[in-house]
Amino acid sequence: MKFLVVDDHVLIREALRSDLRELDADAIVLEASRWRDATRLIEENLDLSLVLLDLGLPDCDGFLALEEARARHSHIPVVILSGSCDRNIVTKALDLGASGFIPKSGEREVMLIALRLVFSGGVYIPPEVLPRSEASETPELPAVFRPLANRPSSPSELGLTPRQVEVLALMMRGKSNKAICRVLDLAEPTVKNHVTAILKALGASNRTEAVITVNALGWDLPKVGE
Repeated sequence: MKFLVVDDHVLIREALRSDLRELDADAIVLEASRWRDATRLIEENLDLSLVLLDLGLPDCDGFLALEEARARHSHIPVVILSGSCDRNIVTKALDLGASGFIPKSGEREVMLIALRLVFSGGVYIPPEVLPRSEASETPELPAVFRPLANRPSSPSELGLTPRQVEVLALMMRGKSNKAICRVLDLAEPTVKNHVTAILKALGASNRTEAVITVNALGWDLPKVGE
């Protein structure tokens, strides 16, 4: 596997290099301290397995870097590293296409769990931003962070059909509507209808909110298209 770590702190890069080689002893770990160097390395290594991107780069806003990476190389997953775990920051990163958000303050084992989840096709969201039991009583929290009132134990309990569960499983892996069409052999309007029904059932206004809610509910979704 080949990774790119983009962070201007040498000690952070060293720690991440060690973590990545624990996941894969033969991993190739490339490093950049600035976004301009990272863009060159990405262009030279289009077979990257993952980019780990710090939001606090010295030469570019981290969100702009994420947006550029996803627009130019959508096949390469990007996981955000940040010293902050603010809910709005996490949500913005996921909205821009990040495959996960890892706080730098997290323990080594948390980092490894997060990366394994991303490699398996999931999206890692730090538990600090997931709903707490008191969230529904805190009006300043956005709706995405408020748990569903009845805490359904399964998608079927929420009224999702088997086909909608398959669509949801692919959404959780970051698949676009067109990609879901290919995997499930469905017409795009049909997939759009399923996605709309899923968002409505979850009380989510977009895919990011749906991912956060489902992660919080801890549903065991089927492995589709594998």
